[in-house]
Amino acid sequence: MDCTAVLADVWLMLDGECDQATRERLQEHMDHCSPCIEAYGIEEKLKGLLNRKCGGEHAPEGLRDRLKLEIHRSITVTRVERTED
Repeated sequence: MDCTAVLADVWLMLDGECDQATRERLQEHMDHCSPCIEAYGIEEKLKGLLNRKCGGEHAPEGLRDRLKLEIHRSITVTRVERTED
């Protein structure tokens, strides 16, 4: 799993929205990747801050879905497949 994919799914993990297999795969990667665990820590702190500052308010219905869509649109993952000569 590459770092781009891990960082794209960090919020799913923080929100408890990924399945156990995905959680384990993300955790396994972060256990061995310092930049990703650092990014995870920053995201975790940001989520805590947002929760403290905005925790009592409820967003309009549909906002969460629109935000998730925009986040996924902003992430570009490029895969290169090797062919045998």
